[in-house]
Amino acid sequence: MLLDAVTLFPEMFAALTQSGVSRRAYENGVWQLGLINPRDFTADERRTVDERPYGGGPGMVMLAAPLEAAITAARERQRQAGARGSRVIYLSPQGEPLTHRRVCELADEVQQGSGLVMLCGRYEGIDERLIERCVDEEISIGDFVLSGGEIPAMALIDAIVRQLPGVLHDAESAQQDSFCDGLLDCPHYTRPETYAGQSVPEVLLSGHHEDIRRWRLQQALGRTWQRRPELLAGRVLSKEEARLLAQFQAQQA
Repeated sequence: MLLDAVTLFPEMFAALTQSGVSRRAYENGVWQLGLINPRDFTADERRTVDERPYGGGPGMVMLAAPLEAAITAARERQRQAGARGSRVIYLSPQGEPLTHRRVCELADEVQQGSGLVMLCGRYEGIDERLIERCVDEEISIGDFVLSGGEIPAMALIDAIVRQLPGVLHDAESAQQDSFCDGLLDCPHYTRPETYAGQSVPEVLLSGHHEDIRRWRLQQALGRTWQRRPELLAGRVLSKEEARLLAQFQAQQA
């Protein structure tokens, strides 16, 4: 899996290559990361990558030319590494909200040989002409503003990497995450059986796999109904799901 990030702060991405599941997958060669700094594609002594906005206003705007050169370099690196095309994603609060479905689609794309280039903005934004010329897709991780696109890019990379075969110890772990089947995850428990006066639900100690499956499905449905009801609005419930949700709702009444 070929990934590149165009960023003024490449050192931030060490969190992915030096920690956790993504580090293990990186060291095992499951994915590769290229870090391209647009300052390396400037011509002046100050390595300028931003200027004041036309029309006035606060802040600075990132220049198109260094960013385009950096994107071109990232695409060329991926081409030489064997990528069949490269998709440029601009991490922006104006982009389409990131969903688990889109993560899985991107994971499929990279498994099939496509490269991804993450464009990380800074300051007030990026010259719109660069976006029109070079960006294939804008993605947002939420309705809030960060100082730059690095943290959203790292979140997207981590989400994609964990979907790749062999990355997680248990092959079913990714399939049981929240949103995988359109629902939030069910509650989880581990030792000890009693903690701070609270006991683990008896069904989880029963060893009855079918009862446990039904309980987890009911809890996932109920938690989604309580916390993210809009996820259920567009879902056609099976007879079992409708029955389990009705039971959950009756218990809460």
